Amino acid sequence: MESSFFDLFGPSPPSGSSSSGSDSDLRNGNSNDDDGGGGGSCGSNERIDSIGQLLQRGHHHHRDGSSYELLQQKGFDFNRGFLPPEPQVGNIEYKLKLINPSKQRFEHLVTQMKWRLREGNGEAIYEIGVSDSGFLQGLNDADMTVSLQTLNQMARKLDASTSILRRKSLADQRSVVEVLVRKIPDDQHNIEVRVAVLGGADAGKSTLLGVLTQGEFDNGRGLARLNMFRHMHEIQTGRTSCISHEMLGFDAEGSVINYKYNEMMTAEEISDRSTKLVTFMDLAGHRRYLKTTVQALSGYCPQHALIVIAAGNISNMTREHLAIIHALDISFSIIVTKIDLAPPDPILFELKNLLTSIGYRKVPYLISNQDDVLNANAHQSVEQIVPIFCVSNVTGAGLDLLIQYLYVLSPGISNAEKERLEQQPIEFQIDEIFRVAEVGTVAGGLLCKGVLTENSQVKVGPLQDGSFFSVTVQTIHRNKAPCRVVRAGQSASLSFNAVEPMPVLRSGMVILPDYESDEVACGCFFFQAQVSVLFHATRIFKGFQTTVHIGSIRQTAIIEGIMGAGDTGIGTNQSASVLFRFVRHPEYVRPGMRILLREGTSKGIGKVTQVFPLAQTQHNHTTTTTG
Repeated sequence: MESSFFDLFGPSPPSGSSSSGSDSDLRNGNSNDDDGGGGGSCGSNERIDSIGQLLQRGHHHHRDGSSYELLQQKGFDFNRGFLPPEPQVGNIEYKLKLINPSKQRFEHLVTQMKWRLREGNGEAIYEIGVSDSGFLQGLNDADMTVSLQTLNQMARKLDASTSILRRKSLADQRSVVEVLVRKIPDDQHNIEVRVAVLGGADAGKSTLLGVLTQGEFDNGRGLARLNMFRHMHEIQTGRTSCISHEMLGFDAEGSVINYKYNEMMTAEEISDRSTKLVTFMDLAGHRRYLKTTVQALSGYCPQHALIVIAAGNISNMTREHLAIIHALDISFSIIVTKIDLAPPDPILFELKNLLTSIGYRKVPYLISNQDDVLNANAHQSVEQIVPIFCVSNVTGAGLDLLIQYLYVLSPGISNAEKERLEQQPIEFQIDEIFRVAEVGTVAGGLLCKGVLTENSQVKVGPLQDGSFFSVTVQTIHRNKAPCRVVRAGQSASLSFNAVEPMPVLRSGMVILPDYESDEVACGCFFFQAQVSVLFHATRIFKGFQTTVHIGSIRQTAIIEGIMGAGDTGIGTNQSASVLFRFVRHPEYVRPGMRILLREGTSKGIGKVTQVFPLAQTQHNHTTTTTG
């Protein structure tokens, strides 16, 4: 019998096979029994295939796929009777049992939960009935009930909520339960995750977001995407040309909150009602808008990316987006759409070869049931997992698994790191400029550091001479609703109150605190960076012009010098310290910022190491002239 792609690729064990043959598995009571809930087959002859009848191929015993074998070698699968050893860092905690702890022990458990929540930015996953080594020993019903009650008491102590993600039944009427513990920070309404959606033209990005956020399936002719477009030419051509922001909310039980929640639902109500909020950036897929897409990825710093690919073939633009996401080190998942029109097998084979190549070294992980969703999310960063979903925006096949994945998707940054950023002076990167009647200039962008409130005295720049202009933040809007404060890692729109006429703002400017000290911020034309060339057809020499992306900055820069390269220049996979000069106007750059170079097919990444402020270079030039 010829094996299908799902036999080579699927993360779940084959039907009828037993993965509990080891002494440790038998000792823990892990036999080949049916799952007691949670949606996975767990070794039984029956398997839930949530991709839909369109994708039902039958699951054979034969597996010869490298990705499945790699997952087994890592001891990864929840269904196999054991998990990887408990991670020392992160938001995942194993507990064999939580039965009648002493007062001192209870306080220790609460402190431990608080630390795990900080690591997960308000979200932690508890595996009850699992030893620290990762073996699924399980608990009987009575002990599991008491353990879950203790876990709820621990969560209530921290004003957190708990919800059961899945339950796995083992032998001897024992079970293992996975619980999501969520605590919304005291100064926030919800936990937010920023997700970029990108891929080639006509892949179905806007249609997918329209289905998710509007709650209505597409009619097969692009009806769902109309609400995503912002300009008439986008509606006429069917192609996104600018950044569109949309949101999808979840309540504490994981139920979806979108515009279909009730008839009068607004963006503000979605944000207020949600304990978890996923904010999407719908990015352009056509090559002519690539610079806008790259600027959004660099400036808005999304915590996750969804690469949307239409069932058929992987376009060159999609490969370009994958390379940029990989260069920026953003975790990503892949969504294969239009499976109602074409079988996904050919493109999945192509994806498997691409992701396991030397350039990526990722583990493709096809999602076909709820267990796969939770496995992939829990170990995505550690195991280099790339979840792959097969969906149809017309029939709705596979969308339930994608929604479940977005519900448990971690924000990625730990709460400790978030607090560290909030304690630093504010730095707001301007990405978009609007003119609003009776309001004036409105700047949209990302707050990289600090905490910004209404009526804050700030300065905006740099202007053409490198200086900054003092203004007052009048109002703040987040997620299409007014708010009083914005914190590090959050995007927002700001309006200003200026005594003097406002200068013309542009994308790439920054907003800094208006200190009354000798510390003066200034833009620069020259800066130095340690650069690695990812690809260039020949060699890069002094005088090479390239588009530079640094945060929300996008400007042409000229290479004025390559340290240690001599007359040979630098080529693919080579690194050097490079001196750049901006061509048009000065920018605010600081050491440590990530830099992305892009010119045609040429690409490079690096970090800024030294900056030469305009005021300093002008002073040095004046001193040299008078001397």
